[in-house]
Amino acid sequence: MNKIIKITVGLKERSYDIITGQGILGSAAEYLEPFVKGRKCLLLTDSNVGRIYAEKVSGMLAAAGAEAFTFTFPSGEENKTLETVGSICSHAVKCGLDRSSLIVALGGGVCGDIAGFAAAIYMRGINFIQIPTTLLAAVDSSVGGKTGADLPEGKNLIGAFWQPKLVLVDPEVFHTLPVKEVRCGLAEVVKYGVIMDAALFAKLEQNTDKLNAVDLQFYAGIIARCCELKAQVVAADEREGGLRAILNYGHTFGHAVELVSNFAIAHGEGVSIGMNMAAELAVQAGLLDLAAAVRQRNLLKKLALPRSLPPGGDPEKIYAGMLKDKKKVGSRLNLIIPLEIGKVEIRSGFEPADIIKAIRCCCE
Repeated sequence: MNKIIKITVGLKERSYDIITGQGILGSAAEYLEPFVKGRKCLLLTDSNVGRIYAEKVSGMLAAAGAEAFTFTFPSGEENKTLETVGSICSHAVKCGLDRSSLIVALGGGVCGDIAGFAAAIYMRGINFIQIPTTLLAAVDSSVGGKTGADLPEGKNLIGAFWQPKLVLVDPEVFHTLPVKEVRCGLAEVVKYGVIMDAALFAKLEQNTDKLNAVDLQFYAGIIARCCELKAQVVAADEREGGLRAILNYGHTFGHAVELVSNFAIAHGEGVSIGMNMAAELAVQAGLLDLAAAVRQRNLLKKLALPRSLPPGGDPEKIYAGMLKDKKKVGSRLNLIIPLEIGKVEIRSGFEPADIIKAIRCCCE
């Protein structure tokens, strides 16, 4: 019997459990039943995930006593839009979903984000459940209640804080992921080590062979640890008033990298490049030892993640993209800067020229 791990995100009346374990999708009905029995549920998935798992999860919802409907949208970040969210809500109306109904997100970060946003605004708010199918979503976007959609001007510029009622994570689904998707998730895993767990970072360094081989038993423990760390941060700062911002390490740079590439660079790849840019800025400012930056760079390299902009990358355009970041206050960029492995700080006041210099140092 594979070990089942339960982690509680403590938010008083909005508290919920993250339940993870190898093969848990096969017994999902028992975990879903308390939330869905006797209710209508809209299973939201994308065109890639749906063809593999939609029938199975829909069957689990039915076994749990739900009346299940499915809505499938085209996969890809370019479909994380208000138009897609509107289509979800319209389909919910057609299916007769009311305020007692639920939306169930089955997919990666894009699916979870727009499902949560649709749930937050449909009839002024209904419940939703996250069933992440990518490593990135499992350790990051499915936990914490940040939902939203993109605008042409930037990522996640519209959205809401809306906590799920349950998160179910089955590492077995990672075997159907393209290698690139697993790599993207590993960027977020490395992030947790840098921002708040030096022991986790060292464990990753010592087990790159297991990470690259997608050793599911090893991944189960890593996923649980990342979820524990995020649960701690979210419980302390649900709406990103302070501490929670550390979870954005690498993201202000990374989102701009994604945007300028027109999303040819995936989120995890952008975060990997962004973490190197942030570390470079910290080294140049005398806040981080070069040896620590090298450790981060070497770990990302061993995990086959990009550390630099591809040829032709324009530092000025990346910086301009950063200025569209929703966490910007006035003209001031708040950046998450590493001080050592396992410790970061929120810093502002960097000169534009220094930020651009750090970006330029991460160009091929």
